Amino acid sequence: MKIRLDSIFAIIIGSAIMGFGINAFNIPNHLAEGGITGISILIKLLVPVVDQGIVFFVLNVPLFFLGWKILGRTSFFYTILGTVSLSVFLSLFDGVLPLPMKDRLLASLYAGVAVGVGLGIIFRYGGTTGGVDIIARLLQKYMGISMGRTLFFGDILVIGASLVYLNLESAMYTLVVVFIAARVIDFFQDGAYAGKALTIISNEADSIAKHILDVGRGVTLLAGKGAYSGEEKKVIYVVVSRNEVMRFKTIVQEIDPHAFVIVNDVHEVLGEGFTLDENKKPLHD
Repeated sequence: MKIRLDSIFAIIIGSAIMGFGINAFNIPNHLAEGGITGISILIKLLVPVVDQGIVFFVLNVPLFFLGWKILGRTSFFYTILGTVSLSVFLSLFDGVLPLPMKDRLLASLYAGVAVGVGLGIIFRYGGTTGGVDIIARLLQKYMGISMGRTLFFGDILVIGASLVYLNLESAMYTLVVVFIAARVIDFFQDGAYAGKALTIISNEADSIAKHILDVGRGVTLLAGKGAYSGEEKKVIYVVVSRNEVMRFKTIVQEIDPHAFVIVNDVHEVLGEGFTLDENKKPLHD
């Protein structure tokens, strides 16, 4: 197993944020959740005297066997860590700082952000909190389906079942919670850094590439061929930060006003100039 101390610390922090959010926003405002967490919240709402952390852990025990069979030893360790940590923090924060709100939409937004940030950190560092999280990680690994999307649709099923206890209004606000959480989770999964990728097709590709290199960005030249003209051209591909886009578009326009430029969103960038310096060493904020 390759266990990292920063991953252990991050998973514990993520669990603390999620545990606090559920106790501060979900339970006081009668907002459920999806998956095993949602079931444990419903049990807590039905029987306030029960310890939600213990309920959450017990419900997850059967799914540990699935995780043991399918996940690697490191992922399984992080899953146990995330599940146990969340169970502990659900118990520790029980009734500590409830924040009931008159505006339930605002409560739903806060609940969604808290759960999303907590789970996003946990997922980002290789952990899960058991339950549907295990299934979501497996679908992402083998089918490429985003974890946020899997959790969202799994949550809808649990929320539908929660109508046995919650009224329709509470269930609808809960949908807001899980939708916001899913979006926040995907933000953490895709990477907090958001940049832009420029694909440039021009007869002056060499000159444009030289000017981009002069201002400190790496350039990749791809071989291209026009389907209609049959003419072979060099295609420039470069990744830049958002605030550099206009600068590079200006460079292109000054050299070749007729250049064809495509700008795409980039959710995460790893490598020299972004996460590594020119000596291939990690950049530190």
